[in-house]
Amino acid sequence: MSESLPDLPADPGPRPVPVTPPGADAGSTASTAADGGPNRRRRGSRGGRGPARPAGSGAGIGVANPVANAAAPGSERRSLPRAPTVGADDDRLPDLPDPPREGRPGTPRRSPSGGGRAGPGPRAGGTPRVPTTPKIGDTRPPGAGAADPADNPTAVVAAANGAAVGPATKRRRKRGGRGRGAAGAPAGGNVREGEDPVELDEETLERRRGRERKGRPVGRYLMAVHVQPGATQIAVLEGRSLIEHYVSRPADDASQIHGNIYLGKVQNVLPGMEAAFVDIGTPKNAVLYRGDVHSEHEDVDEKVSASARIEQILRPGQTVLCQVTKNPIGTKGARLTQEVSLAGRFVVLIPNSSTYGISKRLADDERKRLRRILDDVRPEGHGLIVRTAAEGATPEELRRDVARLQKQWAHIAQLASRPAPALLYREPTLAVRVIREEFNKDYRGVILDDPGLYAEVHDYVAALIPELLDRIELYEEADVLPLFERQHIHEQLHKALDRKVWLPSGGSLIIERTEALTVIDVNTGKNVGSSNLEETVYRNNLEAAEEIARQLRLRDIGGIIVIDFIDMEIRRNRDDVLRCFKEALARDKTRTQVFDISELGLVEMTRKRVSEGLVEAFSATCPTCAGRGIILDPTLL
Repeated sequence: MSESLPDLPADPGPRPVPVTPPGADAGSTASTAADGGPNRRRRGSRGGRGPARPAGSGAGIGVANPVANAAAPGSERRSLPRAPTVGADDDRLPDLPDPPREGRPGTPRRSPSGGGRAGPGPRAGGTPRVPTTPKIGDTRPPGAGAADPADNPTAVVAAANGAAVGPATKRRRKRGGRGRGAAGAPAGGNVREGEDPVELDEETLERRRGRERKGRPVGRYLMAVHVQPGATQIAVLEGRSLIEHYVSRPADDASQIHGNIYLGKVQNVLPGMEAAFVDIGTPKNAVLYRGDVHSEHEDVDEKVSASARIEQILRPGQTVLCQVTKNPIGTKGARLTQEVSLAGRFVVLIPNSSTYGISKRLADDERKRLRRILDDVRPEGHGLIVRTAAEGATPEELRRDVARLQKQWAHIAQLASRPAPALLYREPTLAVRVIREEFNKDYRGVILDDPGLYAEVHDYVAALIPELLDRIELYEEADVLPLFERQHIHEQLHKALDRKVWLPSGGSLIIERTEALTVIDVNTGKNVGSSNLEETVYRNNLEAAEEIARQLRLRDIGGIIVIDFIDMEIRRNRDDVLRCFKEALARDKTRTQVFDISELGLVEMTRKRVSEGLVEAFSATCPTCAGRGIILDPTLL
């Protein structure tokens, strides 16, 4: 006889959590959900919003209910971390801040653990994203093991030079890890052999490192270096637009000598020209003007004042130590100065001078801070000029930069005992020189297609700018597509060599270069406008002002420049075009000077002549017409 078990009430299961739809009150929703009505939602369903939260708490976060929030077996749902419960017997829930949302309305933000994006930059709507994923260089917890060499610039440089950095060293990725130092780790200084690196804090490294997106550097500029058997070309891109271009050839050792230091011999002195011609070993004698002569006290008679004439200071056969300030161009020889300067990463050393200055591009507070530091690091008997790159530099970095330049000058002074003319110091290759002057956190990368030059540039940046070491990249796809074609530089160079430049609206520029000056004519061309003539001309001139500034920089046009804008009747329009033109020229590092619009409607300006120009670098004088562009008919002569 079997015993019958008493009937037990059925387990009601977990109590459903009410969901309050928009526009419904809490009381009616609670009764509907308790009856299993349509407002009840199953967790884990696609597009479900989850249970509602009490008033005052943010929307879009699942509240902490160990029963109602339990996921069904086999279902997965990405959600933000649950809020802690107030107590075991307390039904109240804490108020949580409303998290930022992304994507379409009504979609809660996915957590980093679930694979959602959490970029560091701002997003649509103005709410900044909060970085939640760890980044390379973050401080590792104690006992986390040996740090990766990508977290230590010293290890990165040692690995690049072939040195062993320990058993835990891993090969550095091509564009992955950054040269960051962990908390307390030395980073950011010169890491040459026999020297200890400078210890920098993470804030300083982050400021110099620049921005990045999805693990890749983000910058306004890109530098591409293309090496050919007969020439090396360097292109600088702003976005996708080509703004600067340099060409260097092995035969340019006698012409591209800007910055070299020579021991020259005075050939003759011309009092009427207030200049002296100096033999420095180049095919053409260089010229030294009176304003660039700096004489020692023992070389000049005591009765001669600072306004002494050049023939009282220099004499034929005299040996002078000088530096080239301008390359020889055309029939003109190089220009010299006796005020020698050596450029470093943060400062410029001027030996035997009392010059003292700080870049005007720095903020006033930063200038005051650097001035206090320079009082301690300034060497006795030498001058110093602080560069813009010294923003945020530590006193130890400035001191080491000055010490390196002092050693370099001591080596040059020892070579000065050679017989004149002699080369005492040669500037590095063009690629290294441009990187030294231009490369900073605003560049998203430097791409080189030659392994030898890549190794040279890599070592230079590793020694002086280790925080930007990962932005140096070797281009290894030359067999598929050349570097200049991949970056669309080749087609832009073809357009830069043409005398006619088209504007986006249909207008055009005509650029004509002569021996005395360069003339630029602005035309409306195909731009017919839509409202009236004055408005059409005004818009066309604004476009022309921006493009002219870019073409002057790209073609490296120097000297006197005359621009013929289209005539405008309204005075305000003329002022706007001139202001826009000056603002566009402000981005050019070469010194310019612009004058007001003349009575004939012309804008006169000057731009310092640095080199021959882009067109001359790609061309040679025609042997038939001798550069005139025309062929005379000899039968009529």
